[in-house]
Amino acid sequence: MANNERDLFSTEIVNRGIESSGPNAGSLTFSVRVRRRLPDFLQSVNLKYVKLGYHYLINHGIYLVTIPVLLVVFSAEVGSLSKEDLWKKLWEDARYDLATVLASFAVFVFTLSVYFMSRPRPIYLVDFACYQPQDHLKVSREQFIELARKSGKFDEGSLEFQKRILMSSGIGDETYIPKAVIASNENTATMKEGRAEASTVMFGALDELFEKTRVRPKDVGILVVNCSIFNPTPSLSAMIINHYKMRGNILSYNLGGMGCSAGIIAVDLARDILQSNPNNYAVVVSTEMVGFNWYQGKERSMLLPNCFFRMGCSATLLSNRRRDYSRAKYRLEHIVRTHKGADDRSFRCVYQEEDEQRFKGIKISKDLIEIGGDALKTNITTLGPLVLPFSEQLLFFGTLVWRHLFGGKSDGGNSSPSMKKPYIPDYKLAFEHFCVHAASKPILDELQRNLELSDKNMEASRMTLHRFGNTSSSSIWYELAYLEAKERVRRGDRVWQLAFGSGFKCNSVVWRSMRRINKPSRNNPWLDCINNYPRSLT
Repeated sequence: MANNERDLFSTEIVNRGIESSGPNAGSLTFSVRVRRRLPDFLQSVNLKYVKLGYHYLINHGIYLVTIPVLLVVFSAEVGSLSKEDLWKKLWEDARYDLATVLASFAVFVFTLSVYFMSRPRPIYLVDFACYQPQDHLKVSREQFIELARKSGKFDEGSLEFQKRILMSSGIGDETYIPKAVIASNENTATMKEGRAEASTVMFGALDELFEKTRVRPKDVGILVVNCSIFNPTPSLSAMIINHYKMRGNILSYNLGGMGCSAGIIAVDLARDILQSNPNNYAVVVSTEMVGFNWYQGKERSMLLPNCFFRMGCSATLLSNRRRDYSRAKYRLEHIVRTHKGADDRSFRCVYQEEDEQRFKGIKISKDLIEIGGDALKTNITTLGPLVLPFSEQLLFFGTLVWRHLFGGKSDGGNSSPSMKKPYIPDYKLAFEHFCVHAASKPILDELQRNLELSDKNMEASRMTLHRFGNTSSSSIWYELAYLEAKERVRRGDRVWQLAFGSGFKCNSVVWRSMRRINKPSRNNPWLDCINNYPRSLT
């Protein structure tokens, strides 16, 4: 096998055991599983997604192109006239052609009005909050396994598998779970337990948000809640409206079954609603109920969520009010969404179902990394033209077109390997901060390698995974809270939040900082431990 083909695969030793019979009885046995690694997507970008990104860029930048052209034409016309001729045209000729002057003025006013009415309203992120559970819900990795053993729900094989995954997961010893889930012999994945957990995390995050922003719940005109697994009736959004006694004409939406990237989808929905509802506030709540999805069977691929997912919730306040310009933290710049659900493998790679014992859970396909890499390749290829500096866009697009036109032609083997590869854009030139969904350590490792990011770029994601685990759609907000607690966000900085989840979906949102973010004095989940981070993870 060629070296470049070998790099696409990874090996894993599985099914360790001892031969029970035959001539090799008593000897150790094992098998080797070969898996496809995350594809090197920057070497295999698709031209149609690049064109889509440039289409977005041209649509939003048409005024930046036409205005300079009009100025050049006007300057050329005026520059050819003397002062006497210019005065004659502006005053003497205009006195006798009042209709022309009025018509020109009307066209100018009409054009200016259309421009200001058609341009999208700026969307501001006033502030956000991340829920921090109480200390009695902290569980170390060793305690996790011991509690699982005492619950009697898992056999030794399942316990050993979970322990192996936990020790190499990148998750630390201070994450939070509902202990009742594994400390009880009874089934705790009930609607009652789900509602109790939802009330705890959602109201905890919202209480902090309203306290930080000093916005009354009745002032909120739009509410969007996303939770993939737990979707009761009445909905989670209705629970929030009932608890805070929000106004009767609030526009509320509840997104279910959309995976770990649903937080960005919720922001996108809130943005669209804000565009048609001026002078309004929108609250976006992103969470996941760990207890309701707890799996107690033996299927290895369905035990993985038990090991990674932990309690967490985020609440963000968005505004389109111009008066919030001075106090907002960030301005929304771009959202790019990618959906691969038309492909059957992508559709089933994260799938909720029941096992042979009728235990429900989330089944994680072994092809998840490969499928996620393909969705990520599409997403960042579309995002690139919107965010990359012009020099990077020119080099990237030029080499891509050259490879597309001449890459397949035979040159007698004289061209160097570097000429056959497209230019790899440096996304570090487009963003100062990266908040990549803290799914698992292997996924973060592969993303860092393929995007050529530094350890500093990935620090927020790795530390969030270690401290809070995978909190699903809210993890990107815990990462931004980490950056704020470290006082790294300055005025004008660009933040890239990247998340992926079932469907299969990969979504990006880009924020620009409106001011320097000082270290918060309260209501930040990192305040009690920020001095202990970053730490070396093995």
